[in-house]
Amino acid sequence: MRKKKKVSIEDVAHRANVSITTVSRVINNVSTVDPKIQARVEEAIAYLKYQPNISAQRLARGLNNAVGLVMPGYPGIFHSFYAIELIRGIGHACETLRLDMVFHITNGFNPLNSNNVGGIIFADIIENRKQVEHTLEMGIPCMVINNIVQDLDVSYVAIDNKAGAVMATDYLFSLGHQKIAMITGNLKTQGGFQRLEGFKESIQKHNITLPDGYTYEGDYSRRCARQATEYFFNLKPAPTAIFASSDDMALEAMSVVMEHGLKIPEDISVVGFDDNPASLYGSVALTTIRQPLFHMAESSVKHLNAMVLGKKKERVKVVLTPELVVRESCRPPKNP
Repeated sequence: MRKKKKVSIEDVAHRANVSITTVSRVINNVSTVDPKIQARVEEAIAYLKYQPNISAQRLARGLNNAVGLVMPGYPGIFHSFYAIELIRGIGHACETLRLDMVFHITNGFNPLNSNNVGGIIFADIIENRKQVEHTLEMGIPCMVINNIVQDLDVSYVAIDNKAGAVMATDYLFSLGHQKIAMITGNLKTQGGFQRLEGFKESIQKHNITLPDGYTYEGDYSRRCARQATEYFFNLKPAPTAIFASSDDMALEAMSVVMEHGLKIPEDISVVGFDDNPASLYGSVALTTIRQPLFHMAESSVKHLNAMVLGKKKERVKVVLTPELVVRESCRPPKNP
């Protein structure tokens, strides 16, 4: 069978009886085109079912249709709900806006090649601050996500991690828990540090003095969550509830509790942070803090694209509010 010929811009120009330049001006919404001529061109485009080359359009206007996503590398990145959800949200927005995504995992020290992207999204700032500063100095449109940046003139979309941790801890107090332990995230990350701050703020608000050792510094991994939970079992008195800075850590803590022959939530209550779908499918559904990762990632692309197109001049500074999701893993303690 003969392959169907692809409709070209020349075909549109021939049918509308105008020049190729005029067709290009109509496609790019140039306001100086005569309305009658514009109508002829639009009729030809519709009749021939012409599909403009989006990349060519953007390049013709001095734009690049690729978005760079820079993410700090860490073990298990492609098994991380956080990372996958950000990639999914950014990828979805790029597909909708007909943009390409260039993914770069960074160690924070190597310079970035920004020649092949129109703008850059930094997924947090972890040991790669110089990359962000250099991007700003070069005048390249950029966004930071998952980090409220107060000391750089840069746009960001972030989540109120501190408020989320306050919600989680307040909820445990509302059930009557007085002995609440916490497994922190990596304290080098803003999320990890702010969730610890929220935990401390809730404790102070309720005028509670926790025994020594009720805070275990973690790194978001299941390994550290297992170590932390075993450590909590040796404390006197042992905690009646555990707040983990991620759902992955909370799920591992639940596994350790059950391995000790105890029940959740009858013996120990557990709260996580993320709203990872995996938290729904265990023997006990996990109470957690839902953070809108997909929305954060998707909106960052839309804001960045507006900056690249020159439609947004001012800096974007958005902080999203997390939400408490109550499921089955918490109840009032046996012995408050």
